[in-house]
Amino acid sequence: MNGLFDLQGHVALVTGGNTGLGLGMARGLAKAGASVAIWGRNSDRNTAAAKELASLGVEAQGFVCDVTDPAAINAAMEATVDRFGRLDSCFANAGGSGVRKPFVNHTPADWQSTIDLNFNSVTATMQAAAKQFISQGSGGKLIVSSSIAALMGIPGGGYSATKAAVSGLIRSLAIELAPANIQANAILPGFIETDMSVQTPQAFQDACLRRTASGKLGNLEDMEGIAVFLASQQSNLVTGHSLVIDGGQSIFPM
Repeated sequence: MNGLFDLQGHVALVTGGNTGLGLGMARGLAKAGASVAIWGRNSDRNTAAAKELASLGVEAQGFVCDVTDPAAINAAMEATVDRFGRLDSCFANAGGSGVRKPFVNHTPADWQSTIDLNFNSVTATMQAAAKQFISQGSGGKLIVSSSIAALMGIPGGGYSATKAAVSGLIRSLAIELAPANIQANAILPGFIETDMSVQTPQAFQDACLRRTASGKLGNLEDMEGIAVFLASQQSNLVTGHSLVIDGGQSIFPM
């Protein structure tokens, strides 16, 4: 493969990459020629995802890792670098909706579990990746999967708060890590059709569609190109940015 977005020789890491948005981005990276490390808690899903990516003609391997455990992150990073020899981009994609209940009913433990899942896991993953980039002396790409919930209030928990916090983190990392030639960016998807999202109430999906300017909801193929761009050298001047990919959902008038 030759061209602007050729990722041959590139090693990418995708946390939560064995399904959903993570696997969608991993497919795009593999199609561009990148070797891909998949981190996830489910060994069987990791193996299946790696097998699918390898069928595209690239090296791929899954590593069992719970990203809410910093020790597990460090162990998985060491295993990833041992396997592939280096790391060029890190997609901190793993996360979830967290505890969803009315604000007034949240306990400190509820808040902490959501923060651990959607924020602390990101900081620990990116710290491990940044250390590896710096030790290589070659720069790198830090990308986090956020959500348009960072821009829009969503009742029922700390999900929006953690996603907004990620955007602030990205801006700080972009400044601090620029001297090491490390770019840091966030992807803010709207409603993307995945095995999980299509299980939400149909009324919710219909509401998302009504307020999406493009008139269509996203799918996993929509995640491929943005992942390749942010991993590639063509995004070297893009850093500290929260890139919305939602068909206009977040800007549509009420």
